[in-house]
Amino acid sequence: MSDIKMPKNYTNIQEKYPEVTKAVENLGTALRQAGPLDIKTSHLIQLAAAASIHAEGSVHSHTKRAMEAGATPEEIRHSVILLISAIGFPSVAMALSWVNDILEK
Repeated sequence: MSDIKMPKNYTNIQEKYPEVTKAVENLGTALRQAGPLDIKTSHLIQLAAAASIHAEGSVHSHTKRAMEAGATPEEIRHSVILLISAIGFPSVAMALSWVNDILEK
């Protein structure tokens, strides 16, 4: 992984089950390489999916990763705003607060 600081819970799992976390990381890489989408678009899609299932840690992670891949704050926020008609305004507002946890650091 890049220079992203991983959450304590993830590093605890990584220490206890290194083979599992390595497999998950390899799967993520393989999935991104399986098609024509660039890495920035891939992370924006994964960010939207994370927002849709209310996965705060994944929203944080994919916000960071999208930024590293060149996404602007406007692109990141737009990828979440687009979800209003699908998941509702309250869920989007919650996800945007998690996005802003990262963007406003």
